[in-house]
Amino acid sequence: MQRILIVDDDMFFRTVITKLLTGHGYDITSVPGGAEALQALQDQTFDLMISDVNMTPMNGMELLQKVHETYADMGVIMLTGHDEIEVALEAMKKGAFDFLVKPFQLNELFLTVQRSLGCYSTSPEHKPIQTRLDMLEGLVSESASMNKVCDMIRRIAPANVAVLLCGEAGTDKELIARTLHYYSSRKDAPFMTLDCAVLPSAKVAPDLFGQAKSGADSAQAGLFEDAKGGTLFLDNIDAMPLGMQTKLLEVIQSNSICKAGGSVPVKIDVRLIVASSKQLDDLVEKGAFHENLYYRLSALRIDIPPLRSRTEDIPLLIDQILRRNLAPEADVPALDPKAKEILYNYIWPGNTIELEKVIQHALSLMKNGIITKEMLPEETVAAFEEGIRSHTITDHREELKGQSFKAFLRDKQEKLLNRGNSAPLGEK
Repeated sequence: MQRILIVDDDMFFRTVITKLLTGHGYDITSVPGGAEALQALQDQTFDLMISDVNMTPMNGMELLQKVHETYADMGVIMLTGHDEIEVALEAMKKGAFDFLVKPFQLNELFLTVQRSLGCYSTSPEHKPIQTRLDMLEGLVSESASMNKVCDMIRRIAPANVAVLLCGEAGTDKELIARTLHYYSSRKDAPFMTLDCAVLPSAKVAPDLFGQAKSGADSAQAGLFEDAKGGTLFLDNIDAMPLGMQTKLLEVIQSNSICKAGGSVPVKIDVRLIVASSKQLDDLVEKGAFHENLYYRLSALRIDIPPLRSRTEDIPLLIDQILRRNLAPEADVPALDPKAKEILYNYIWPGNTIELEKVIQHALSLMKNGIITKEMLPEETVAAFEEGIRSHTITDHREELKGQSFKAFLRDKQEKLLNRGNSAPLGEK
């Protein structure tokens, strides 16, 4: 069990955080100040320390300096108020893993704890966060909606039947298709892909089924043959011409293909996964998609939620994108409060693909290991601010104006203790 040291002079805060983190399986020790923290660190080993900045007689920065000198392998998360941001950023430069601005959301606390433990855990049985969270080959699933997707993947991956993936553009449908392949018995065989939206109609048949021998030209294999024993992923299946849809239905029914320009059937052994950003049932009603093909493909269907309905996943997605775009030994940059506000609350019409592009843009402008609002694309910031003005994005800033963190906690005492870890610390 991983050990966390909580340092704060507010007894009620320590009690609430201890209860919540204990409920998540952590071994918690809480102390009221820096001297007690140093004594606790001498008595036992901790994987993480969470410390308030504003304490007396030893403040959090003094404690951080002493801790970093002696316990450099332990992660530290600093807790600050809105008027202490500069102090918190300085703490990052002096060795803190991250900081949280009071009041904060529970999911933000839990994810920051997980990130820190993934990097700093001294317990040998705990693997790095990417492995420990079992994110199904890169899938982040803190949200209930994505947990359902992962449950579906686990259940249907072993089945040797076609799967239909439905979701808006940018929702990582290919990643989910690759995950289904990875968790199937076909994982050691090829995974082939074709985007039906970018391939000219005349090339769909030869690319899929291959080209028969013609004169001096030898026969060519198509994707169904290249994927032998493995998986073929057809993205944007809605863009496939109707005539080709009929041929695809015949392939599914007979488990065989005929090469373009040929007539001899060739047996195939391929699992088919298809994806669409459009509602195929609506296209069927309009006569734009083959009805029988739709029924064949939709027997096993996974609906992928848009990013705006799985906001709990955003912090971990950002962390994942940052790590993917940085050198392995590089430190993961911090997000300042304004950047966090935008990234966590923007509605992301382009979903995870748009989020990745925004993070890559910010990384290209980043200085001193901190991502600020000014480093985000102008169009994203403008769209966020317009969303606030038009009330399509919820503005959380006024909810806590003029209210201290300690007063807020006391207001929420009964609700927090009754609901346990389901109550966000920033919820009205």
